[in-house]
Amino acid sequence: MDQMKFNQFSIIDVSPSQERRELAMLHLLRAKEDQQLTPAELFETLLIRTRLGINSPLTAAEWLHDLLATPTVALDDWFKQGEPLTTAVFYRVAFQLLRFEPAIDFQLDQPVAGWRKLQLPIREHATWTSADVVDAFYLLLNTRAKNGQNYLDLLTAHGFLAWTYDLPADQKPLFFNGKPIASYDPQQFIREVVYVETDLDTDFDGQADLVKVEIMRPRESNVKKVPAVFTASPYNQGTNDEWGVKATHKVNYPLTHKQADQQAPAEEVFPTNFAYHTVKGEAQEATASFTGTPAYTLNNYLAVRGYAIVYAAGIGTKDSDGFQTCGSPEQTASMKAVVEWLHGDRRAFTDRESGYTIATGWCNGRVAMTGRSYLGTLATAVATTGVAGLKAIISEAAISSWYDYYRENGLVRAAGGFQGEDADTLADETFSRTKRPADFSRVKARYQNYVDRMADAMDRRTGNYNDFWAARNYRPQISHIKAAVMMVHGLNDTNVKPSNVKALADGLAQLPVTSKLILHQGQHIYINAFQSLDFSEMVNLWLANKLWGLDNHADEVLPAVLVQSNRTPATWTSYDQWTAGQPANYYLQGQALTTSPNEDANDIQRFSDQQATADYTRWCQAPAKWQDALFHDEGRFSRHFTSAPVSQDTLLRGTPRLTLQVASSADHGLISAQLVDRGTAKRLTPSPVIINRGGLPLGYHWASDDLREFQLQKAPTDYQVISRGHINLQNRHNARQTDELFAGQLVTVTFDLQPLFHQLAAGHQLELIIYATDYAFTLRGNENISYRLPVAKAKLTIPGSQPLD
Repeated sequence: MDQMKFNQFSIIDVSPSQERRELAMLHLLRAKEDQQLTPAELFETLLIRTRLGINSPLTAAEWLHDLLATPTVALDDWFKQGEPLTTAVFYRVAFQLLRFEPAIDFQLDQPVAGWRKLQLPIREHATWTSADVVDAFYLLLNTRAKNGQNYLDLLTAHGFLAWTYDLPADQKPLFFNGKPIASYDPQQFIREVVYVETDLDTDFDGQADLVKVEIMRPRESNVKKVPAVFTASPYNQGTNDEWGVKATHKVNYPLTHKQADQQAPAEEVFPTNFAYHTVKGEAQEATASFTGTPAYTLNNYLAVRGYAIVYAAGIGTKDSDGFQTCGSPEQTASMKAVVEWLHGDRRAFTDRESGYTIATGWCNGRVAMTGRSYLGTLATAVATTGVAGLKAIISEAAISSWYDYYRENGLVRAAGGFQGEDADTLADETFSRTKRPADFSRVKARYQNYVDRMADAMDRRTGNYNDFWAARNYRPQISHIKAAVMMVHGLNDTNVKPSNVKALADGLAQLPVTSKLILHQGQHIYINAFQSLDFSEMVNLWLANKLWGLDNHADEVLPAVLVQSNRTPATWTSYDQWTAGQPANYYLQGQALTTSPNEDANDIQRFSDQQATADYTRWCQAPAKWQDALFHDEGRFSRHFTSAPVSQDTLLRGTPRLTLQVASSADHGLISAQLVDRGTAKRLTPSPVIINRGGLPLGYHWASDDLREFQLQKAPTDYQVISRGHINLQNRHNARQTDELFAGQLVTVTFDLQPLFHQLAAGHQLELIIYATDYAFTLRGNENISYRLPVAKAKLTIPGSQPLD
């Protein structure tokens, strides 16, 4: 109870007349019958009309008899007494309708106080009128239930809207509070497969690559065109997990000295001279279907609301042509081609051989892209092409520069939890053409040659930025984006680091397009099944505007920046921008992180990077044990600088920047840094906890999801890493340029740590840890290298720092 709170950002204000029209549309309000009813009678009538299976006064009374109007009087008996409706009665009943439990989730004698505590939207009146009942009941239908969906969706899951399945196509979608409701029968969905022709030949066979596309759309789309929600997922047709293991690179070897003239070879160039497929005719219907495909549950939620759901794995996957290229312009182009077909600008075939084309007569030409990680990355990449028809993307945990995913400041740096993975590893893992053995055998040699060239071009020898990574950097093309962009990212995501979304958000801020940013406290996760946040409804509201063209003021209603609290469960706060407040400058002195510059030129600190063999072996096997040892290290292999406890809660925002003077005892070296919230407290669980497995129905007799939420850990912890960064001492000017380094040479390095949005609690300290090898992310050579830090010239800047009241 103490941790449960509800945050709703998708409810829009509508006029009383609009409320009445929409309630009438749902068959809840009937103008002639309801005009003479008292407020209590109208409330009773509306309740009974929501309840399926009530076909007599007796069955109505039986249901009402199980609800309490007062702490001691059943609702049917209360209605018989003819008492006037009160705020307490309305919300006591509402609590029960929304599946909250008396004495556990709320107190029967204090329903209004309990309603406020859960932050549920409320209407209070000293004396209730019939108009007040209409307004409050309309709001109640938009209010979230305990299971994490609003009351209308809760009713829908039990068949309340099943009658809408039989409405003529031209009368749908039905909109309620600015959002389409679940009026499309999932049992009648059309499932079909087409093959989109690209302008690529990435498998060198002399013919344009075809990309398999799977479509699930309402049958009504044969009569009335609908928008498409497209997820580009290279995992969708299967993965080669054993290949991925074999292709994982070794990381337990030393960093080496780099020569300025070391250049990686170029990756293979694909043919530009190839044949397109011969067209023999045009088909009106697809000839292939599918039974199921790996689905994003947000897409399942949208499907019954009239959106066609489209999946494609792209080039180099099962049933498609081409090779996997890991984020290259060719992979982007293959997914762009799907959008072009949906918009009507490209051709597709009913199968791979017949030559019969098929058009998107069912699509209204408006497309959104959804997905997390690689999926969201490709949504971002396609958006940077400015392709026509792409109206919106929901880009979750997405890469905006692949260099920032697999490299950092001249270092080979792994994604969190995937030491040794690289672009070639991911290409192998997702090259699902292996699932068709004969097809694979025909391209095996060519693919192996291609991926070997990729391994050389991505350059694990130097870790430098080069043309391979430049081709996979979408940031220079952000200015081409025309679609509205909703970004979702975890502030603690060590897989796709927050720097990826920060760069995208900063670029979009300069453009005349709508952008929304949601920052949660998780790692690499989806947030559409959270109890505390109406994310799915927010998306539905937003896409109603972008894809259905409904004037629902979604851009004004939804926050520009929405951030989950790192301290208080189920708490989400709106902001205007990521970085705000006054810059905070910190300096290093002794073991302190101070706000005054260090004038002591003799304050020189040292540490060694070499570990005992037993420690080295153990930490390579379990980097979490290294992290714990790092935090408790007393200067042997790291240096710690800790601020005084903050006097009041302080919000730290933006991208920290660190400047250091450092010397390595070798002609190579690296520096790593962590920012730590130091203070004993119960913190949020690293991952959301499943509250109710399968407990979130996404429609009537349709798919479901697991209800989840971050909770406070049962035991307090002493610290939390809130930002980190790494740099090769030979890349002190930029990631592409190699600088000379001599043993003992004192150099200055300036580098950014990961962006943060973190509340430092009163009494907690900010700690900066300087070290070299990062066992979770960098190469692990265990060399006998010592580092010298004259810290008088060191400076840490956090661009936004705000004391909180």
